[in-house]
Amino acid sequence: MSLSLPEEVLLLTLDEEGRPLGRQGMAAGLGLAGAVLMELALAGRVDTDREALLLVAAEPTGDATMDIALARLPDSRDSRSALMLLAREEDALRGAAMAGLEAKGLLRRQEGRVLLLFRSRRWVPAGDRPEAGEVLARLRRALEGDHVPEPREALLVALARAAGLLPVLLPADLLAARQDRLDLLGRIEALGRSLGAAVAALRVARLGG
Repeated sequence: MSLSLPEEVLLLTLDEEGRPLGRQGMAAGLGLAGAVLMELALAGRVDTDREALLLVAAEPTGDATMDIALARLPDSRDSRSALMLLAREEDALRGAAMAGLEAKGLLRRQEGRVLLLFRSRRWVPAGDRPEAGEVLARLRRALEGDHVPEPREALLVALARAAGLLPVLLPADLLAARQDRLDLLGRIEALGRSLGAAVAALRVARLGG
């Protein structure tokens, strides 16, 4: 089954009970926005370097998550502001991607109530599906290996790093031993560098405040 980068990242951010892993708040929104832009770049819909992002084709893709993003993006913009713009659309992007994963049988929707008054919704991974484990295995192989990575591999590592997932998903000794590899993978793709810079700037702003 083919999964988009946003779908892969969202699978990694849920534990077996549907509880969120990694960073929350604006950083989570940036991670999802980065995944969407990276998928659009791989599909040839946007062209980007570290500074500029150009909308190449705005026709709908048939993927609800990608089409929400395409409808929001202007013809051209610098990469960091494009990330911030889509991060503000996190609820719509996340909802569309979660619905897509549900349609593929990878998530189950659980409805409930908080304090008997407020409706709540949780997305729980389907326990009999191997896809989340396969994404994690690919992430680990990209970090452990010394091969020249495919763009999708490098982008997956950059996204997991930006979302704060690596310390949650991988052993600390592996991350310490492969720091040079991790830094290399983060520099390979322009969008990965822009995403890392945006998340770093957000953390500095929070510390400064």
